[in-house]
Amino acid sequence: MSSEIPGLEPDAVNPAVTEAVPKKASKGKKAAETAPVAEAAPAKKKAAPRKKKVDAAPEPTPEPAQEAAPAAPAARERVQLEPAVPDYSNVDSRIDFYPTHEYLGYRIRAGKPLPFGATLVPNGVNFSVYSAHATACTLVIFDKGDPTPKVEIPFPHEFKIGNVFSMLVFDLDPETLEYGYRMDGPWDPAQGHRFDPSKILCDPYARVISGRDVWGQKPDWDNIYPHRSRLSFDDFDWEDDKQLETPSEDLIVYEMHVRGFTRHGSSGVKFPGTFVGIREKLPYLKKLGVNAIELMPIFEFDEFEHSHTDPETGEIDHLNYWGYSTLGFFAPKAGYAATGKRGMQVDELKALIKACHKMGIEVILDVVFNHTAEGNEQGPTLSLKGLDNQTYYMLTPEGYYFNFSGTGNTINCNHPVVRNMVLDCLRYWVSEYHIDGFRFDLAAILGRAQDGSPLANPPLLESLAHDPILARTKLIAEAWDAGGLYQVGSFPAYGRWGEWNGKFRDTIRKFLKGEAGEVGEMAMRIQGSPDLYSSRGPTASINFITAHDGFTLYDSVSYNEKHNLANGENNNDGANDNNSWNCGAEGETDDPWINALRQRQVKNALAMMLTSQGIPMILMGDEIGRTQHGNNNTYCHDNDLNWMDWGLVEKNKDLLQFVQHVAAFRHRHPVLRNRWHLSGRDYVGSGYPDISFHGERAWSPDWSSESRTLAFMLCGKHARGGTVQDDYIYVAMNMHWEDHAFELPYLAQGLQWHVFANTGAEVTSVEPGDEIWLKDQRTFWMGSRSVAILVGKAPR
Repeated sequence: MSSEIPGLEPDAVNPAVTEAVPKKASKGKKAAETAPVAEAAPAKKKAAPRKKKVDAAPEPTPEPAQEAAPAAPAARERVQLEPAVPDYSNVDSRIDFYPTHEYLGYRIRAGKPLPFGATLVPNGVNFSVYSAHATACTLVIFDKGDPTPKVEIPFPHEFKIGNVFSMLVFDLDPETLEYGYRMDGPWDPAQGHRFDPSKILCDPYARVISGRDVWGQKPDWDNIYPHRSRLSFDDFDWEDDKQLETPSEDLIVYEMHVRGFTRHGSSGVKFPGTFVGIREKLPYLKKLGVNAIELMPIFEFDEFEHSHTDPETGEIDHLNYWGYSTLGFFAPKAGYAATGKRGMQVDELKALIKACHKMGIEVILDVVFNHTAEGNEQGPTLSLKGLDNQTYYMLTPEGYYFNFSGTGNTINCNHPVVRNMVLDCLRYWVSEYHIDGFRFDLAAILGRAQDGSPLANPPLLESLAHDPILARTKLIAEAWDAGGLYQVGSFPAYGRWGEWNGKFRDTIRKFLKGEAGEVGEMAMRIQGSPDLYSSRGPTASINFITAHDGFTLYDSVSYNEKHNLANGENNNDGANDNNSWNCGAEGETDDPWINALRQRQVKNALAMMLTSQGIPMILMGDEIGRTQHGNNNTYCHDNDLNWMDWGLVEKNKDLLQFVQHVAAFRHRHPVLRNRWHLSGRDYVGSGYPDISFHGERAWSPDWSSESRTLAFMLCGKHARGGTVQDDYIYVAMNMHWEDHAFELPYLAQGLQWHVFANTGAEVTSVEPGDEIWLKDQRTFWMGSRSVAILVGKAPR
């Protein structure tokens, strides 16, 4: 214990700490048999076995009574099987299931150093925690919800192996157990050490964290241990569920916030803002056509971090709503569970994932390994900072925190211990939760060395790419960070990683608003960005136009400027380069012409994205015109700015139907979903290249700097490298403010053009397969700022 912390007296911190008393040695099985535990120490109530659960829900419906089992055959009719089944009921007789020490009546022994965290073992719980620089460690045990510890048990020195403190404590009740650690060691910030044994620290491997179990419930600020580690139980019945392993090229991703998706009063779900709330809306997502949901952070975080109270009303008006500030990497957010108050968040989340899989929908988690909720030098000490600051964080030579995340600290991801923690965490989510993929926030940080410099061959990224358990798991990078490292197209991928393609977003937005000089760039984005991912294929490109960070799609056609005053930062936060256009009026308007143009622009954008090669990603609510009223940085608002208004489903049903149609069209046509880049050549002898570009004249695109028109045709005989047959698809885009006539390319004999979608028409789309035969097969008239999708096929 350091004496350099002002005012900290050892006994004041941990009055119960005394030397653990080794029990009388009992070597060998025989000794154990002759010294029963019941006689060696005061007996404690043994926890009852936990019942197996299936698809936990807030108010489970009782199962119907089962019919009585058939009567057992008479004893004389039974056949004795040989050899007899081994009897494991005496498994407790193993010598390593017995204590060697006692401490204040608690029976303990040296634990197993691996796995890290708290693990249920026969007769007790094994605790294991790493610290290279701590001089002592104390296990702090609470009964669930109690304000003061039940006991504090110091790890005897002989319980430390290498840099790992491990101890088995017998006869604990796992249902009510809450635990943490006090770590003692030097307080020397200049050397990177910030040990403070007055703090009780959360286990970084905690599978469950309690203390903030209900979203928005005002915390007890005097709580000495607000985020408490707990055990979880691996007894969920997955039946035959497993990862879906949907081919990447077939995905349509939907980025969503767990709370925001159903919290609005119009959602109509029984438990708004929860995992189970999403379950109720899965039919909506299925009908929309998405087959993967990307959940914004669901690792445990504190929504009250940096919260703000309105001085006039006394109400808390700003919260850490998005959750990009991790408290525990292994624990799901309790506040997102309707059953969180009962500690059932693990089962509720698993039930959601299982239900998603039954509907063919993958679950991708947005994970934050670039920083934690502990902030900078002034931030709280909650876990890693107190366990071993020098190991877990990137520090300057002077001991300050590097801030490549823009939030105060940066996790030292390429330290071998931290790297293993990240691997352990992702393996856990895949094996225990059947997660299908991960999107890594500010992933460029994961490629930085401990001194902050970019690594040519980052060991963490390579390990993730080649990990056997993650072999079928999607890995998606946000390939930049707040330190200026921008790696879109150059992220160390090892043949595995996909990327959020920020250049796709920027190009589509510029072309959509009618900027000149974007036609050549558009041709690249439409093809899956071969200029960025030449050796990786289109599936390396996650094509998005909007995401949580920025304008919604409706706002991108309704606002020229950000309107972030509600954030309380004088409109200085949020991006300024939005590439948006308000169509003639800033914000809401009653002008029918402007509103019609905005609707058309939203359809144009989604049509471009859903007919491009690569993996499209839709932002929650864009399919119904959700608005944030011009706020492009809504990280702190737990209100209508972030909640999806389900009343828009009816108000903008035409837009929703359009998106449903185009998504279904993408699923129907494999030529839109190639794994390999298109070549512009005819390699199957169809008479057409796999992709060709056109303009107002067929086969003659206008690449000039003033051009705002472009069309492309996909040859169905080249679908998926010529391995499957499909129709011909022709997509024409006129982003000019005037109408233009597009000459259509001739089709092979027997095929004719049909119209699937035309955003400039009164009826903008039809059901895939019900395309309308085009009377004029030579010329298609394109209205201003419109997109048309035609299908070349045999007429019915």
